[in-house]
Amino acid sequence: MPSTVELLDQALDLCQRLGYTIRQEFLGGSGGGGCELRGRKYLFVDLALQHLEQFDQVCETLRDDPMLLTVAVPTPLRAYLVPPARRAG
Repeated sequence: MPSTVELLDQALDLCQRLGYTIRQEFLGGSGGGGCELRGRKYLFVDLALQHLEQFDQVCETLRDDPMLLTVAVPTPLRAYLVPPARRAG
């Protein structure tokens, strides 16, 4: 099982392949996530958060992106990109 840091790296790589410009900044734990500005996709990762929280932010952005279905997703990352309501458990 990959570590949270490894999964975060895979998720960030996937965002880049989907065309996101990634900004990793200290936002005081109060911000972050994906958005679109002037037709370009951005992902703001809040470095004030723990790696798991950053990973959750990135996964949320990926789950909301309809283009996710058009790219290959690393096997370890797939389970985290299923919408929470559809996960078994």
